[in-house]
Amino acid sequence: MTATPMDTANGTESVPLWEYTEKAYLDYSMYVINDRALPHVGDGLKPVQRRIVYAMSQLGLSPQAKFAKSARTVGEVLGRFHPHGENACYEAMALMAQPFSLRYPLIEGQGNWGAPDDPKSFAAQRYTEARLSKYAELLLSEVRQGTVDFTPNFDGTVDEPRLLPARVPVVLLNGSTGIAVGMATDVLPHNLREVVAACIRLLDEPDATDRDLMEQIRGPDFPSNALIITPPEDLLAAYSAGRGSVRARARYTRENGEIVVDALPYQTSSSKIVEQIAQQMQARKLPMVVDVRDESDHESPTRVVIVPRSNRVDVERLMSHLFASTDLERSYRINFNVIGLDQKPRVFGLKALLAEWLRFRRNTVRRRLMFRRDQIDARLHIVDGLLTAFFNLDEVIRIIREEDDPAAHLMARFDLTAEQTTAILDLRLRQLARLEEDALRDERSSLEDERQEITSILDSGSRLKTLIKRELEADAEKFGDARRSDFLEAEEARQFAAEELATNEPITVILSAKGWVRSAKGHEIDADSLSYRSGDELCASARGRTNDTLLFFDSTGRSYAVAAHTLPSSRGQGEPLTGRLNPPQGARFISTVIGSTGDKLLLASDAGYGFVGTVGAMTTKNRAGKSVLNVPKDSQVMSPVPVAGKSHVAAATSQGRLLVFPIAELPELNRGKGNKIINIPPASLKAREEFLVGVVPIANTDRLIVRAGGRKMRLRFKDLEGYMGERARRGRLLPRGLQRVSALEVEERRRRPAKS
Repeated sequence: MTATPMDTANGTESVPLWEYTEKAYLDYSMYVINDRALPHVGDGLKPVQRRIVYAMSQLGLSPQAKFAKSARTVGEVLGRFHPHGENACYEAMALMAQPFSLRYPLIEGQGNWGAPDDPKSFAAQRYTEARLSKYAELLLSEVRQGTVDFTPNFDGTVDEPRLLPARVPVVLLNGSTGIAVGMATDVLPHNLREVVAACIRLLDEPDATDRDLMEQIRGPDFPSNALIITPPEDLLAAYSAGRGSVRARARYTRENGEIVVDALPYQTSSSKIVEQIAQQMQARKLPMVVDVRDESDHESPTRVVIVPRSNRVDVERLMSHLFASTDLERSYRINFNVIGLDQKPRVFGLKALLAEWLRFRRNTVRRRLMFRRDQIDARLHIVDGLLTAFFNLDEVIRIIREEDDPAAHLMARFDLTAEQTTAILDLRLRQLARLEEDALRDERSSLEDERQEITSILDSGSRLKTLIKRELEADAEKFGDARRSDFLEAEEARQFAAEELATNEPITVILSAKGWVRSAKGHEIDADSLSYRSGDELCASARGRTNDTLLFFDSTGRSYAVAAHTLPSSRGQGEPLTGRLNPPQGARFISTVIGSTGDKLLLASDAGYGFVGTVGAMTTKNRAGKSVLNVPKDSQVMSPVPVAGKSHVAAATSQGRLLVFPIAELPELNRGKGNKIINIPPASLKAREEFLVGVVPIANTDRLIVRAGGRKMRLRFKDLEGYMGERARRGRLLPRGLQRVSALEVEERRRRPAKS
């Protein structure tokens, strides 16, 4: 149902609130879109930028003029064209003067206009001075040649141009960013010569595709010298759709073992980069870096020095991490959403955008030529009148001397117009010379030739296209420069994994009986001498290095992996493993092992079954662990032991039976129950009358220590010949007094080097 306005008694108009608010919001939205946030495809400027450039030209601040206070420009803009906040106006002006913000700055500044580290650090407008840069000529040179429409300003006192007659696609050269109501724009800067080349190709080949035009415009060209790493196919997809992204990466070199970053991505601060790297160093996430410095100055605007710990540091891997974790690599959105010639915002692809601008340029050139032809016609009209006067000079002089109204007599006598008559009456005596008549004849001939040339161009589409191409080429030659942002085929940046960040230092891991864990630097620590919580004691310890794999085993036969370098220091009493892991209900941690993924372990249950497995096969990232050893009913898990360099296995039961056999007889498995190590009668095992109390790998240079309560016996490898047998045998009884075995240990002895 549509509500109709109602006129009340006092003459006011009443409308429903929803209708009023809808119209007000739509009006505001269109204002923000067209008059604030989005650039126009014609001149590539937002209204405030356009008004600043035009106001400076009206003040005479050409590239050759003296600098003027910025406050004067801001006052002119606000007072005559743009009645908004002065801070916003001055900030827009400063942005147009920063060579690190705009690829082709439209304003040349003098004073503090900000720095790449802080673009908004420019001085107040009363301190800085400015004038138009040489690139502003590309926007202003044809303003007064009938090329654009003028409209009254906000108070109707002066006129301002709706657009500026850009001679090149400024919309692509400097780019633009803005957020409107329900839409945004992100146009990246590009190289002038490349953009002009693409325009010329599109003029010559109207059927050229986006892929064809990308042969000229290879991608964005940022004010900085950073590297673009987006693949060409991805760039083509983004430019074809008018939406996408592009990634830029810092450029670095190596100097005397240091890494020197000399080019940062667009709109990236060197101080922020240093801060990001320093934060990682403080958090111990960059142990391979000892220092980072910002040495940027006037001579070297960008110079960030990163000092590796040693020459052995993989610089490429380090920089890959920094690219992934800092602003040394950044992604930029592509969104070619600009206002078209129909004054409606639209997302353009590359070809559509260039074609739209070429329509604007073609119309601009036609209007310029027509304006010039009108000027020529007006001048020819005057010249014809002056020549008529020269042909009848004596009669003209007589009329001027004798008649009271010479203008009327001249118009009647020689059939002249008012403009021609005025020009004749304005002649000075010295202009009546013969040479002046010859000059008028030459001028007339020249004007007629020029008019004929202009008419032929206007009547011929091909000649008009040739003129546009010639002017584009001239501007590219005069204002163009080399590309700054090169391209690089690079792998995707990747941050360091936690294992890569760990330093390779010796540590000792201590596990308490109640499942508390900690680590100590070095291998000289005496785990028994450490303090433990009340009622707690040492359960197990393991020696290794911080970048090794650390495993914990529980009473159910499950293994758990923990990063060794993340353990708390041994200066305290550690932390409970249950805070990191989720063991089954009722399970307890019984052992720990640390080593490389290829190290082998002997896993066994006291039922007399076991196998050999690798550390890597027992590693898991699951907090609930990984089931490794299947434990028979009424049995318990024994602590895993390393088997590196060992040739045999010694196993002893609680009844004093000892069996030694080659370790090769045990299978290598990833998980399972394993094979029988020593034969224990099932009835004795079930009643817990006999079970496995010790199983250790042993080498022929080691000694086996058998403990039975407070007694112990050392057996050399040759002393074990009587206990040798095949796997799964019953074994042989130990001597009287040692038959109640409590543990087996191995005492390693190295062979002495032979004397020469």
